[in-house]
Amino acid sequence: MTTLPLLSLGALAVGLVMLSLWLLGLRRRNMSYVDLGWAANFALLALVFGTLGSGALPRRALACAMVALWSLRLALHLGRRIVGAPEEGRYQELRRTWGAGRSEAALAGRFLGFFAFQAALNVLLSLPLLAACQNRAAALAPLEWAGAGLWVLAVAGESLADRQLARFKADPAARGRVCEAGLWRYSRHPNYFFEWLVWVAFALLGLASPPLGWLAPLAPALMLYFLLRVTGIPATEAQSLRSRGEAYRDYQRRTSAFVPLPPRRAAGGP
Repeated sequence: MTTLPLLSLGALAVGLVMLSLWLLGLRRRNMSYVDLGWAANFALLALVFGTLGSGALPRRALACAMVALWSLRLALHLGRRIVGAPEEGRYQELRRTWGAGRSEAALAGRFLGFFAFQAALNVLLSLPLLAACQNRAAALAPLEWAGAGLWVLAVAGESLADRQLARFKADPAARGRVCEAGLWRYSRHPNYFFEWLVWVAFALLGLASPPLGWLAPLAPALMLYFLLRVTGIPATEAQSLRSRGEAYRDYQRRTSAFVPLPPRRAAGGP
């Protein structure tokens, strides 16, 4: 299948997923499902592009396996946290701020726009995958091997950070405390850092696939902006400050926000 129809088909598929999850969120009054949909949609796009793409089969298989395995791991991790649980604090806060002075219908429309925006991000961020699935070159380039190696490191790091945080939260004695176990001692958001490295790996894969490859660096650049400035660190830290207060402020003073680094000494410490 040629590139534009393939991209349009992928957009339709993820759009339908997000519409269904928005309806589910309205019914259950829980908009956290958008995170689950955003993560799982990349596996859906890998299925569509990998099945219908016109590129060489080994490259399609490698690219789609990388994207689908990362996507499904993240979706399962989020699913355990979201399904059957109350709406997460970030979305409760959005419901409060967006709903001020608005009717329920207007609030629902605002959330519909949010879900649609996440579907559009799915499509935009999938361009490195699309480029690889349309590349007919027989042999894998050194950039593609480098991307695969970085992907292994990044997924392992993100998985480890998620497990460490889940283990900390499962401890009743940790209630109200800040996680500083393992990687969380060196970064306040090691999961976000390694997730960003996953997108750098995807970009390396896409860069080796002209003519769309020149668009590949947009994916990690956009992810970095959202993680640092929009829906990643700012929203997560605002919720942590609301729930943990001064303990989290002290953690902020001592610990790198993103890149894992040795912790700083507390003010007034030895």
